[in-house]
Amino acid sequence: MFYQRSGLVGWAIVLLMAVATGSEAVEVGEVVYTLDMNQAAKSAAPPAGGQWVDEGPGGSRCFKLSRDQRGGAGVSVPVDLSPWRGTVLTLSARVKADHVSEPAATYNGVKCMLHFATPSTGEHWRNPSGVHGTFDWKTIMCRVLVPEDAGEARLHLGLQDSSGTVWFSDVKLTVARIKPARTLEPGPTYKGHDLPRLRGVMSPNKFNEQDFIDLEKWNVNLVRWQITRHWGRANTDLDLDDYDRWIDAELDDLALALDAAARHGIKLVIDLHWPPGGRVDDMTLRMVLEKKYQDHFVKVWQRIAARFKGHPAVWCYDLINEPVQNQPSPEGVADWLGVQLLAARAIRQIDPDTAISIEVDQWDSAPAYAWLAPVDIPNVIYQVHMYWPGQFTHQGVHDKWQAPGLEYPGTIGSIHVDQQALRRHLQPVREFQQQTGAHIYVGEFSAIRWAPGADRFLSDCIEIFEEYGWDWTYHAYREWQGWSLEHPDGPPLQADRLPPDQRSKRAAVLLKWFAKNQRAVSSQ
Repeated sequence: MFYQRSGLVGWAIVLLMAVATGSEAVEVGEVVYTLDMNQAAKSAAPPAGGQWVDEGPGGSRCFKLSRDQRGGAGVSVPVDLSPWRGTVLTLSARVKADHVSEPAATYNGVKCMLHFATPSTGEHWRNPSGVHGTFDWKTIMCRVLVPEDAGEARLHLGLQDSSGTVWFSDVKLTVARIKPARTLEPGPTYKGHDLPRLRGVMSPNKFNEQDFIDLEKWNVNLVRWQITRHWGRANTDLDLDDYDRWIDAELDDLALALDAAARHGIKLVIDLHWPPGGRVDDMTLRMVLEKKYQDHFVKVWQRIAARFKGHPAVWCYDLINEPVQNQPSPEGVADWLGVQLLAARAIRQIDPDTAISIEVDQWDSAPAYAWLAPVDIPNVIYQVHMYWPGQFTHQGVHDKWQAPGLEYPGTIGSIHVDQQALRRHLQPVREFQQQTGAHIYVGEFSAIRWAPGADRFLSDCIEIFEEYGWDWTYHAYREWQGWSLEHPDGPPLQADRLPPDQRSKRAAVLLKWFAKNQRAVSSQ
């Protein structure tokens, strides 16, 4: 997950409400808000370097901003989100840029951002990322999940941490998703196993027998095995021949891991962490935009299912890690959920039995579950990731290394965060479970090891998972020292493992729960 603060200084405030539809009954595809550039030009003077000009597409009125030096400026417009509570909106704009410098953070540069806060969820900053350089008119967009208690927001147009010139036109909000009807499935919940609980960890990046020996000593009974490279980077994995060579080696590594897992009584989740085509600049999966990568994704899963079906250590096929879709799929190309259904149906032709894990849009976040309908695929479970609030869990990760600051429990952003706040954040997943009878698996949750109160955060999360009957895997085991349970609870630069006779407070929390596990694979 990525979180950012706006840090907008020197922006002109435009006192107008743009053209909006106030209907409570909206439809997918309906444009519910359009920024009236002519009215905006009459309402307020633009900031230094900004002007309202007739240089938009077809000579239309647009907002233009030029800055000679790196910094931030723009206009800010109020938007009332309350008519569209409980929807997913697409924020889009037509933009043109001339030598906009690359900012330090991908979420800066050309800024078309909706910023708001709600009593239950705190602050939100939603804007297309990775927008800079020189280009002619094009559409940029991002998705906005509108909470049930959303009210006034501010729409910011301008530059942040960049120099150059940018033009904005055709700024609008369009309904992308509405809440679906759900039906409770009769009969017992399908879990894909018959144990009271699966509890474990995310895997290292490469197989090592010793890892499984040590995990057995911890009494872990589940590992989410990540097949990954290029994490966090855009525009990778375009060469499918190269991707296949990499996958071949990864599947050989997976075979070793599965055999070791079986020897040590552990089930594995096969997690295709990085799909063909990777991600584009705004982190949208390329395969929901270009069919050749989508087709190859299905073929990769056919290979995985054919090779590993029936292996005693396989618990489930985890189709996509943290799907993101900020742009609509072209005609004939499936979206983030549709591509998972394509792969699932192809798998079912090969392996009718092994559990399949479905993840949701926007980094597999809990709020996105509000708009999910159950899929018509047999033997499916549903996965969620829990890194909220990201300002706490990821402090010092995405920005420069820094001393720990934000504490849990405590005030984070604009709200007090404690176990009840975590429970409220996870409520859309809980409602989905209760309304459909689905089984929930928490594939990732964590807090960086130097975050003050990380052990309490983990404990509070796990207590909720256990109360709700959810399986879970901690992120991560022997992958990176920042998440490591075997390293000290802080500070960031203290990167040596603890001696064997010492234990971090975070490890103590996890080991207490691992002690309740039962062996997941019978002795070989």
